[in-house]
Amino acid sequence: MTMTVHVDIVSVEGQLFSGLAEMLFAPAELGEVGIAPRHAPFITKLNPGEVRVKVSGTESHPFYVSGGILEVQPHKVTVLADTAIRAKDIDESAALEAKMRAEEALKDKSNQMDYATAQAQLTAAIMQLRTLERLRKRGG
Repeated sequence: MTMTVHVDIVSVEGQLFSGLAEMLFAPAELGEVGIAPRHAPFITKLNPGEVRVKVSGTESHPFYVSGGILEVQPHKVTVLADTAIRAKDIDESAALEAKMRAEEALKDKSNQMDYATAQAQLTAAIMQLRTLERLRKRGG
């Protein structure tokens, strides 16, 4: 019998996932973490990137998160994301366009957009594209 942990992924827009999982992978502030059932409790900030919920050996659900908080309890894991999108719902053309705009803003020193905002937008676009790329590699 495989052990599971309850996982909730919630953003401002609402709940994207609620169910049992064998494992959860997330881009924590200090590096990627893997959370299994009965993991020690902790809380950490999330970086932009892919959160993957492994439901079984053959099924997983990838999401893009722009950041947020990960709360781990022995029998429950909660992802509180600033923004969360199912990987299959990412708009690739919009992400590519956002990446181009951010790169241009970073090159243009006279631009009104500040460097930190442009860098954050570039990071978000790149991580959305990477999440899509990983989904395609897994055959999703």
